[in-house]
Amino acid sequence: MELNTVRLFVRDLAAARAFYADVLDLPLQAANAELGYCVFAAGRGVTLVVERVEAQAEPEEQALVGRFSGLSFAVPDLEARYQALQARGVVFSGAPELQAWGGRLATLLDPAGNALQLVQLPAA
Repeated sequence: MELNTVRLFVRDLAAARAFYADVLDLPLQAANAELGYCVFAAGRGVTLVVERVEAQAEPEEQALVGRFSGLSFAVPDLEARYQALQARGVVFSGAPELQAWGGRLATLLDPAGNALQLVQLPAA
C-alpha cells in the first residue's frame, strides 16, 4: 500500500491555486475551475488535490476548510525555506522549532487558513 493522494479544502480556488503553484512552487498537474479542483505534484508520486467547498455546502463540508491538515512537506534547509516563504508573504504560526525527536518544524497557513507544516528531518 502506498499513499497516492491527499486532499485539502478551500473556499477560494483561485487564491489556493496561486498559493500552491506560485508561492510554494508545487507543479500544477491539472485544474478545472468549473468543477472546483486543482491537482499539484507534491513529491514522490503523491498528488495534492485542492478542492473548493461551495458557500451553500453543508456545515460538515464547511468544517473541512481552515483547519490543521496534518500534512508535512519535507525540506532540506528549514530555516532557508522559512525565510524565503516569509519574504513571499506566507504567514507562519511561529518560527521553526526543534522537536524532541530531532527534527525541526514550522507551521504555515494557506489563504484558506489550512495549517501545513514544513519539516526538516534529523540528520541520519
